[in-house]
Amino acid sequence: METGNGGRRVAVVSGASAGVGRATAREFARRGYAVALLARGAKGLAAAEREAHEAGVPSLAVRTDVADAAAVREAAARIEAALGPVDVWVNAAFASVIAPFGEVEPEEYHRVTDVCYHGYVHGTRTALELMAPRNRGVVVQVGSALAYRGIPFQAAYCGAKHAVRGFTDSVRAELVHARSRIRVTEVHLPAVNTPQFSWVRSRMGARTRPVPPVYQPEVAARAIVWAAEHPRRRRYWVGASTVGTVLAQRLAPRALDLQLGLSGRDSQVRDEPAPERDNLFEPVDDVQDFGAHGEFDDEAWGVSPLDELNRRRRPAALVGAAALAAGAAVYASRRLRR
Repeated sequence: METGNGGRRVAVVSGASAGVGRATAREFARRGYAVALLARGAKGLAAAEREAHEAGVPSLAVRTDVADAAAVREAAARIEAALGPVDVWVNAAFASVIAPFGEVEPEEYHRVTDVCYHGYVHGTRTALELMAPRNRGVVVQVGSALAYRGIPFQAAYCGAKHAVRGFTDSVRAELVHARSRIRVTEVHLPAVNTPQFSWVRSRMGARTRPVPPVYQPEVAARAIVWAAEHPRRRRYWVGASTVGTVLAQRLAPRALDLQLGLSGRDSQVRDEPAPERDNLFEPVDDVQDFGAHGEFDDEAWGVSPLDELNRRRRPAALVGAAALAAGAAVYASRRLRR
């Protein structure tokens, strides 16, 4: 992807050492962007930078904790000095604690909020500071179906994702007020097969897992890059399960309370010991590269028909997308009545 002056477009991705962030950096590189990689894990970052070089694009990896506003600003200055003006900034860093709310310590709750909410605030602020003088650019907030519906044992993460939605609405409205050409869009994901379940802090007495259905990180990455290149839409919902969750929350929130209260634990726990290390305060991929995929390749979907139809943006495709969304809502409602 080239800019009008012949230079490559530059994309910044936080959380780029593993999971969705890693897959997104790969997709931007495949599309010809120069990529800047922000994360804490040295081994994961180094591997992500090698992949960008192998794709034939310039790249820069900067070890950065997005909870540190000054560190994010410093990283941004290094990126623009090395790669040029930032065109796209993707906030995708992640941390969580899976545990009953009463068993999450205050400092743990603060840490999840600092990464998953304040990290997005710091990234967005820095991106806007870079983009405002040029009056162009795109910020992509990587969200979740859990930004619309909280689930048991993930109160800290769900709270942060809800906060990002409200914060982003405010920023978007201020950009309209300023008559800015900068765009901010959101991409809300379903459960994704990432390494997070190999290192997330858990007090469930066992190893955790994503709530089915599960999608591969490449599905998320394609949606994120598409949103970056088509940012006039305020938000994108990825996967029929995300659409079904949002609609079910709007139509039958009390029924969801009941369903999730009865099934929430079993859908998130598997019969294996919890990992010995977690990445809440220190990275796990500092000594080992985990890549983009987690441990659920055997069940994860590599495509989302709803998103493929949405990207084609033809009348028939839009009708098909609406039908899929309606079917997801019906499926969800039937499950709730069981």
